[in-house]
Amino acid sequence: MSIIFYVLLAIFVFISIKNMIPAKGIRHISMDDLQQELKEGNKQFVDVRTSGEYKGHHVRGFQNIPLQQLASRVNELDRNKEVIVMCQSGMRSQKAAQLLKKKGFTSVTNVQDGICSWKQ
Repeated sequence: MSIIFYVLLAIFVFISIKNMIPAKGIRHISMDDLQQELKEGNKQFVDVRTSGEYKGHHVRGFQNIPLQQLASRVNELDRNKEVIVMCQSGMRSQKAAQLLKKKGFTSVTNVQDGICSWKQ
């Protein structure tokens, strides 16, 4: 095998592992923890699933901003308030949380298991 193959394989493995490691400065909570968070005020709740997924089933109190639109709609959110993001399984919301951190949000929380673990 050529060295190029091994270099590409190493890059692929590195990127895959990097995407699985939680980003620094992002808090992670379970769906059970979210129950308590919903009772507290002064927080923003964002569901980053597609509008079709959101219309099919969502948690009351969450606003829908699909991940693909988040970068262009980030100004709809208050950088001074905590943002709690959720998706179907926790993968898209992890990406959304990382994007928000890069955009200057200081308090960002990801719901780890997403709406698929919602019990209500």
